[in-house]
Amino acid sequence: MLLFLVFFALVIVGMPIAYCLGVSSVIALINDGFNLTTFSSTMYSGTAKFSLMAIPFFILTGVIMEKADISRRLVVFAKVMVGHIFGGLAVVTVVVSCFFAAISGSGPATVAALAPILMPAMLDAGYDRDWSAALIANGGNVGIIIPPSIIFVIYGVIAEVSIGKLFIAGIIPGILFGLSLIITALISLKRKEKKTGQLVRLPEASGKERWAAFKDAFWGIMTPVIILGGIYSGIFTPTESAGVAAVYGLFVGIFIYRQIKLKDLWKIFTDSAVSTAVVMFIIANASVFAYVLTTNNIPQLMSNAMLALTSNKILLLLLMNIILLFAGCFLDSGSAMYIFIPILMPIVNHIGYDPLVFGVVATVNLAIGMATPPVGLDLYVACNSTGVSLKNISVQTLRFVGASIITLMLLTYIPQLSTWLPTILGM
Repeated sequence: MLLFLVFFALVIVGMPIAYCLGVSSVIALINDGFNLTTFSSTMYSGTAKFSLMAIPFFILTGVIMEKADISRRLVVFAKVMVGHIFGGLAVVTVVVSCFFAAISGSGPATVAALAPILMPAMLDAGYDRDWSAALIANGGNVGIIIPPSIIFVIYGVIAEVSIGKLFIAGIIPGILFGLSLIITALISLKRKEKKTGQLVRLPEASGKERWAAFKDAFWGIMTPVIILGGIYSGIFTPTESAGVAAVYGLFVGIFIYRQIKLKDLWKIFTDSAVSTAVVMFIIANASVFAYVLTTNNIPQLMSNAMLALTSNKILLLLLMNIILLFAGCFLDSGSAMYIFIPILMPIVNHIGYDPLVFGVVATVNLAIGMATPPVGLDLYVACNSTGVSLKNISVQTLRFVGASIITLMLLTYIPQLSTWLPTILGM
């Protein structure tokens, strides 16, 4: 009780999540009579895991690819392919978000990289500023679903599920998530066009222009192919694939696109180190929080309480989705994983639900939360990148959140959508 009261009190007053987790854990440990060395040793053991080494390398890969101007090349390629159709730039926004997500593995990184490029083009074509910013923010949500995903790495460590299988299982859900955003955007644009007039359509590109754009974007597109192909073929593990992706990104940026100079390496590495430090500091504190939960038998007590409410599998899955959706609105994805997965996994095991599928479902829940007020991180990044107020973008994002929740329900109750690809690949 003390742990949660202190934690939520600190969240309400606006303290950063990592400190909320750490301070509440320290107070709970002291209250339980633990020596404070438990705090430091648990922080260390929570981060000293081989699988978590993938996180700094995937972050580094994202920074390298952004510096190598991959995001602009992907946007150009998508524009010449589908920019001429109705709502073409909306389709481009979601498609490019999927591609860049497969490089960076991060929602906020996807939004930050694409918003400065896509927003001016959408405004020139007659798109509403607030609506465009909301679409870009929700497109960034795909970043933690399409592999490689940092959140899949965290879930795999907590739930002891194969990270390679999670990466493969996330492909179809990520595509469905993107399709739901595209369909919602096109329906919305059709209604807006009837009220405000014709949207500007891009001229249809020639075959020569499409081929040139493809060649220019080819090396960026190959990044997820190398990562997933190497994992599936057994050439390297998911953790090793992150290192391979970083080396590949440096090679492309320095020798092929020639956008990265030797003098740029210091800033690339320091930016990556800072971003990694933030993520790992959250994980370290969340590990102690999870340790306090476990030592007090909280996961088992809470799962027993939920099972006492109902034994219906459908209702329990719905209840877990509601909990994770609510958590995603207030917590960053990594913290939410460490807090709620230990609590919910006993229920998942009790009802015989596949932990692999639950990993996808939990990640999609938290992805939706990243574009949901009041703490949706992708919303804040989009606001900073586009100049749109949080109030205006929050109103426009609701339609996309609704479409995402429909996709979530399909993934929850049709587990084959997540397991089909790993199954046919023999995983």
